[in-house]
Amino acid sequence: VEEASTATTALAAPSAPSALADLEHVAAGMALVKAFRTHGHLAATLDPLGTPPRGDPSLDPEPLELSAANMASIPASVLRVAVPGETLAEALPHLRETYCGNIAYEVEHIASHRQRVWLREQIESGAHRTPLATEQQLQLLDRLIQVESFERFLHKAYLGQKRFSIEGLDMLVPMLDALIETAAEHGTREVVIGMAHRGRLNVLTHILGRPYVSIFAEFEGAKKPAKGAAEGEDIGTGDVKYHQGAEGAFITRSGKALPVALAHNPSHLEFVGPVVDGRVRALQTQRRGQEIHLDPDAAIPVVIHGDAAFAAQGVVAETLNLGALEGYCTSGTIHLIANNQVGFTTDMRDARSTRYASDLAKGFDLPIIHVNADDPVACMAAIRLAMMYRDRFHRDALIDLVGYRRHGHNEADEPSYTQPMMYALIKALPTVRQRFADQLVAAGILTAEAAEARYATAYQHLVDTQQGFKASLSQTHGDTAPVGQVLWQEVETAVPGDMLTALNDQLLAVPMGFTIQPKLLKQLERRIPAMGPDGGIDWGQAEALAFASLLAEGIPIRLTGQDSERGTFSHRHLVFADAETGARHTPMQRLPGSLASFELYNSPLSELATLGFEYGYSTTATEAMVIWEAQFGDFINGAQVIIDQFLSAGRAKWGVTCRLTLLLPHGYEGQGPEHSSARLERFLQNAAEGNMRLANCTTAAQYFHLIRRQARRQRQRPLVVFTPKSLLRLPQAGSHLHELTQGAFQPVLDDPDMADHGAVTRLVLCSGKLYYELAAGAQAQRSRPAVARLEQLYSFPERQLRELLGRYPNVTEVVWAQEEPRNMGAWNWVAPRLAPLLQGRQLRYAGRPERASPAEGYHQAHVIEQARIVEEAVVHAELRREL
Repeated sequence: VEEASTATTALAAPSAPSALADLEHVAAGMALVKAFRTHGHLAATLDPLGTPPRGDPSLDPEPLELSAANMASIPASVLRVAVPGETLAEALPHLRETYCGNIAYEVEHIASHRQRVWLREQIESGAHRTPLATEQQLQLLDRLIQVESFERFLHKAYLGQKRFSIEGLDMLVPMLDALIETAAEHGTREVVIGMAHRGRLNVLTHILGRPYVSIFAEFEGAKKPAKGAAEGEDIGTGDVKYHQGAEGAFITRSGKALPVALAHNPSHLEFVGPVVDGRVRALQTQRRGQEIHLDPDAAIPVVIHGDAAFAAQGVVAETLNLGALEGYCTSGTIHLIANNQVGFTTDMRDARSTRYASDLAKGFDLPIIHVNADDPVACMAAIRLAMMYRDRFHRDALIDLVGYRRHGHNEADEPSYTQPMMYALIKALPTVRQRFADQLVAAGILTAEAAEARYATAYQHLVDTQQGFKASLSQTHGDTAPVGQVLWQEVETAVPGDMLTALNDQLLAVPMGFTIQPKLLKQLERRIPAMGPDGGIDWGQAEALAFASLLAEGIPIRLTGQDSERGTFSHRHLVFADAETGARHTPMQRLPGSLASFELYNSPLSELATLGFEYGYSTTATEAMVIWEAQFGDFINGAQVIIDQFLSAGRAKWGVTCRLTLLLPHGYEGQGPEHSSARLERFLQNAAEGNMRLANCTTAAQYFHLIRRQARRQRQRPLVVFTPKSLLRLPQAGSHLHELTQGAFQPVLDDPDMADHGAVTRLVLCSGKLYYELAAGAQAQRSRPAVARLEQLYSFPERQLRELLGRYPNVTEVVWAQEEPRNMGAWNWVAPRLAPLLQGRQLRYAGRPERASPAEGYHQAHVIEQARIVEEAVVHAELRREL
């Protein structure tokens, strides 16, 4: 439509009609050009295995009644094409070569007219298809020799061992070379790569510079875990060689060393994508001082996908959706699909409903470049265009590198069981190195003997390196020393009262003429007397004071989540909206004494990708307090892979930890199975080797000290806070100023109303908001039990619990009370750890029975259950029988 409109205007000009062909022929010519731009990829030769392209009828000029004579009469200038040729007849072969060769493009779906026009000009002018000089062609051949010889050597030296070779997609490494070279030329200071296991070893050694001997050591089993695997020691289990990441330096042609990081990634293939973007966002963010500055040149993210995984796994769509959002953009991620045209054993027809593995990206306006992996020159052109686009528009771009997999899913697999025809073709297919060497020989650049000699030299180098390494293994080495246990540490979390009062006033200040919504104004006004002797500092106010005090100390904060600006339960209100103009004001970002930045973003309705992003951000921004909040804690199960594979196991597998803090609203208020439980039992199941911190605190002051402790402790660990809902405004859960100006977070809280500990024969232990119901029920008993709280679930506060039990010498029965079903919650975690501390006292459970669903869906049923739990916990068994 755009082209037709332009052409019609041109034909209507006074001087145009005599010089132009018939209007219908011009319109047909425009339709033909549009067809090549839109559907030319269907006729492109993208498959190295020789599958003929399906083509498309719209690419044929004959049905459009365009004869050679007609096309010769249509000026190319009218068609607005950038390929060579004065007429459509002269331009048509170049259009076919441009759009239907070994590289193809899908860009017409992009909504931006400016971007579409720019892409057409670059594609048709061939600006990205710079011919390689002779020296560059020889360098490319040598790189392909390195890639292939490394894989073939490993295949022969370690026959049958898994390595997930790159063979069939060998050009991936030279493409990364070109990408990093280009990034360095544009001023980029770091590259962060995420990829699954296919080709990972080759990327580790040839892109990040990891020595061959370190790869051989993995195959030889020379790397051993540290001794002393006793509980509590700071050691890990490690991970298989094709999951490990690394950091290295890529040496450019100009001699510049550019830092390159390869992110650790488990077998959950696509989940590293948001982690990489988060790491890059952290590198790009300047957090010193109050203002938030983003530097796009600080780093570039590169994510290498699998074809089956890109199309099938939902985390890809979630991550792509983050790409242009204010709180998550990275000025463009380069996506590469390592397309081997088959899943583990699954054919494409069974793996996706779309024609291409890349089709999902169309919904996010990404330009898509398809390229035949056996055409090195076209592959290099694809990288250049993707980088040109990112540099111009600061947006994501995607390359679909279409190749094959020379071996099975792993090297011990027999692929011909399931794809016999494909693997018959692959077996007879020369490698891309062989093909490219033949091209150079045919061009007279070098002889066939010289090409083979280059390969033989590279292979022999690997043989010599391995033999030297094996010889070194025969020498005696001392045992690896065990890593000592890191001692428990505490930090100061109290803040002077005058400082907190000043911060409170600053947090309530608004610009002149700013009108706060009347209902919100009443809430905020209550925060002034709450600082006085009567107290009443609620959860949201304590949190704001904790944040503000940390900013004053120079600790950056990033808080994201669904509705986190206001808070799901309307308790936070860090952003004010002018009731008359809609203008926004964030007092936390305008504190006069702030020494660090405060990032605050409402996230999209995503758990999986957003949590992965914040994990990546926090592993890089080690000085910052990074917080992610779920709308309801129940929704954390939507991000379970990030929890299991990264947050809880990353330290044991890869030595990677962070201080990422999760706020997960948790508590049974009769809101149903999906609005009650943050599944704390799952976190407890993952808790081991000091890998994380889990807290279920019940007062505003406890939360204040917990947040400040997490931000200030040098020993970084993730923190999960099971935050309340009903307690956010419960007066009993509020705190006085003196509780913030002194003391610290207490892992265990004794019964505050118990005057005579010696008179108590029954102790009820609980965690979370159930305490307040139990405390009310206990007050009504003739023989009042004590009710104490476990505020920290992990690390398990054994010392503090032992001290608590020691204060009750006459207790004969200890009850663990919880809202969650018996097979959920903390019971199965607490019971075996609590029993040894009881010294013969009876331990009893009070809570919901085992259930498949966390909570009741009917409010009345919830009320009955809560009352029963309280009664079972606080009433002696004899009295219950009487009742």
